[in-house]
Amino acid sequence: MGKILHLLFCILISNIIISSAQDCRSYTFTNNAIYATCVSLPVQNSHLHWNYHSTNGTVDLAYRHTGVSTSNWVAWALNVNGNGMVGAQALVALVHSNGSVQPYTSAVSGYGTALQPSSLSFDVPVIRAEIVNGDVVIYATLVLPSGGTSFNQVWQMGPVSNGAPGAHPLGSENRNSVGTVDFVSGQTGAGGGVGGSLLHRRNTHGVLNAVSWGILMPMGAMVARYLRVFKVAHPAWFYIHVAIQATAYGVGVAGWGTGLKLGSDSEGIKYTTHRNIGITLFAFGTLQVFALLLRPKPDNKYRIYWNIYHASIGYATISLGITNVFKGLDILDPEKKWKHAYIGVLISLAAIAALLEAFTWFIVLKRKKEEKQQEPNGAYGSNGYGNGHSQAA
Repeated sequence: MGKILHLLFCILISNIIISSAQDCRSYTFTNNAIYATCVSLPVQNSHLHWNYHSTNGTVDLAYRHTGVSTSNWVAWALNVNGNGMVGAQALVALVHSNGSVQPYTSAVSGYGTALQPSSLSFDVPVIRAEIVNGDVVIYATLVLPSGGTSFNQVWQMGPVSNGAPGAHPLGSENRNSVGTVDFVSGQTGAGGGVGGSLLHRRNTHGVLNAVSWGILMPMGAMVARYLRVFKVAHPAWFYIHVAIQATAYGVGVAGWGTGLKLGSDSEGIKYTTHRNIGITLFAFGTLQVFALLLRPKPDNKYRIYWNIYHASIGYATISLGITNVFKGLDILDPEKKWKHAYIGVLISLAAIAALLEAFTWFIVLKRKKEEKQQEPNGAYGSNGYGNGHSQAA
């Protein structure tokens, strides 16, 4: 029985592989060209067809990107000396709004490239392109550099703005549109995310800011609001509050700095709302640092104004911080589990805050009742929550 199941499983896998190969090979080109090798690339509905000529070290290829509308560009590239986007030697097809297709070559020298036409590091004697029923096909002949046959490859699609290529999205498929190709064996492999170290820095930027503005800042505010109601927590709650918020600010400044560096290294890629909120957060965080240095004594007549200022900026910082974390997650587009994990953290903090809020009011009301019973005139003493509540840090 086990052998039969094993045989059926092998047949099923074989049929899937054969079916996949037929889907790739069954495409009929308008020029009736036939290619000996065809691979379906792992993301972005793209396929690569080619014939390798060992006698002169050339490749006749067709790169096919499906589901493309007008006012888009597609590109396929070899990266001879590295991987990812920088250094890629690209074949580009620009699909204009009138349906015409402009093919050309472009050497990518940096992340802020606009894919301007330029010569490549190897010869491309033939290049043309067409769009047929939403399939953009780039035909080209490549003279493989240095007699090599195995290279890193990159492929992308992005919008056309004012007749020129615009920045492509940074979704998971776009970041994973990189791998290897061997023109002799016909094997392809998956690579890391597009951008390499740049993607690593984006992730670092995201983690730092999520931890600082999105988690530590709310925790510090909860300490200030809920611990100080307990008499035994004085003055420890204040120092705990300051320690958490100072840590959050320090980590947040590090995240803000990585964001500035990312912006300078990613010319042409702008996330205006995310950037503006980040700048506002840095300004608010800095104001809170000055608030600590300028804090009046509890009996100072200006203390109430300081309390209002400190609380207003604090809650605004928390709100903007959480908002910007979600905007950053939308930009990075990581696996859904990361967004779900952050939502889980927020739900946990909210649940804890709700319980502490109820318990705090229970203690406050009980304390007020006890103090009213002790004071015939209805006043309550200096140890009550009402007076302590006004002494925010």
